Amino acid sequence: MLAMRQQFFAERIDGIFRTLSHEHVTNVPEGFNKRMILAYVVSEWGSPDSSRCGYINDLRAVIAKFMGRDEPKWNATSSVIAACRRRSGEWMTVDGGALRIRVYKKGTAHLEVHPDMAYRLNQILAHLHPFAIPAEFRTKPKQKAREFKMMNRPLPFAVVSLLASMRVARERVGSDYIERYAEIRNARCFEYGDRDKAVTREAERVLEAIGGVRAGKGWGYFQFDYDPDQVIDEIVSSGCVPHIQSHQFYPTPARLAAIAVELAGIGDADTVLEPEAGQGGLAEFLPKGRTTCVEISPLHCAVLAARGFRHVEADFLQWAETAPKFSRVVMNPPFSQDRAALHLAAAAELVQPGGRLVAILPASMRGKDVLPGWETQWSSVYAGEFAGTSAAVVFLTADRPLEPNGKTDAGY
Repeated sequence: MLAMRQQFFAERIDGIFRTLSHEHVTNVPEGFNKRMILAYVVSEWGSPDSSRCGYINDLRAVIAKFMGRDEPKWNATSSVIAACRRRSGEWMTVDGGALRIRVYKKGTAHLEVHPDMAYRLNQILAHLHPFAIPAEFRTKPKQKAREFKMMNRPLPFAVVSLLASMRVARERVGSDYIERYAEIRNARCFEYGDRDKAVTREAERVLEAIGGVRAGKGWGYFQFDYDPDQVIDEIVSSGCVPHIQSHQFYPTPARLAAIAVELAGIGDADTVLEPEAGQGGLAEFLPKGRTTCVEISPLHCAVLAARGFRHVEADFLQWAETAPKFSRVVMNPPFSQDRAALHLAAAAELVQPGGRLVAILPASMRGKDVLPGWETQWSSVYAGEFAGTSAAVVFLTADRPLEPNGKTDAGY
């Protein structure tokens, strides 16, 4: 039975090599360690070709077994290819980073497999072609690929499929006897029909995590304050939503955001930095045209982009090493493992002389000399402000002194 199982897996993943484009000389069927190019994954009518997508789907099904995940349905990859084509020419993360795919408008797809998955697939492929797969391709890689990150365990395919099938919500308009409906701006709803309650609830939690608010009567819909299509495409492709606790993502409550911005005293000429921007809860109160948001999560960056915020997708601590300076920094850093102090120190280096930094920090830091030489003020303690955590916080307002020559370093 085990031998038959290996044979079955091998035949499924061998199919993708048989469908590689012969027009591209870079295609070498010697294993999954190289980029593969498939032609005609999108038909001449602009829709995903189900048969071509089926080969990628077989590959995803085998990888799902490796990840301890449920198996995708036969047509699950069509929605991923459609999402990738809407972001033509961009790499899209698939299945939690196990794959990444780039689709062009003409219908060609570039496919790469994460090294940690590639060597396992090559071991199975060698079952069919023992002399065709080089030994080095069947060895576990010693180093992680820098630009190819594995994420948290992906969502169940049933949840991803439900999200992929969402449509624009409509409402009845007019008072006559003729049924007329108009689209509700930035609102999405599930397709009609029976749905598994557990799957539906999980999909609803995903929508809530990206800022959706339940509205309407009956079946209802989810209302967003931005166009959610790009973000939903990201989730359908990657199968992931960043885990709130693992990313220390606790959205800044509107009340605290308003206080922080007021303390910052932002003038018409100030440039503003917001590290760890999340989905823009704090940035919403900052001047859009003069604010730079830094955020590590690709999904949160997609939300920021959809909401019109200027952003940089990066680890803030690394980005800060070569970043320009700003006259105002307003921040709500992660708290765990002393990260608040690390992020505060990095942000302080980016404040121009004469500039100001306002930070929401753990109450335990209140009164400490966290920025020697700066003029600092601490607020009273605010408790129970963040949903999902009992953390008490304080506001730090810190003014960086001018240089001895009186310059603000504004042109730095």
